[in-house]
Amino acid sequence: MNHLYILNDAPYGSERTYNALRLAGAVSKVEGNTVRVFLIGDAAAAANKGQKVPQGFYNAEVMIGNVVRHGGEIGVCGTCMDARGINENGIADGTRRSTLAELAEWTIWADKVLVF
Repeated sequence: MNHLYILNDAPYGSERTYNALRLAGAVSKVEGNTVRVFLIGDAAAAANKGQKVPQGFYNAEVMIGNVVRHGGEIGVCGTCMDARGINENGIADGTRRSTLAELAEWTIWADKVLVF
């Protein structure tokens, strides 16, 4: 089954992005599932490379890596990256700059779309 997760919130400050990445990671481990995650708006910051968080606190970059390690794709809204001063060299391994047009394609592709 094809799953698309659309994340809108900043990676820290609320638990929406955290919970979405937890779920996407868990689903990506189940055989027969394909996972794609699209980071839009403030969620684009979740793809920042080199995040340093307090000990014992979750790390969105590490959680994204978990999805990627299990075959998931991570797209980051390019317009949102530009608005936040994030360049392509500054995003996490396994993520890539994307577009609203690609999000539209992914939405049509998906059997399930979850928006956080």
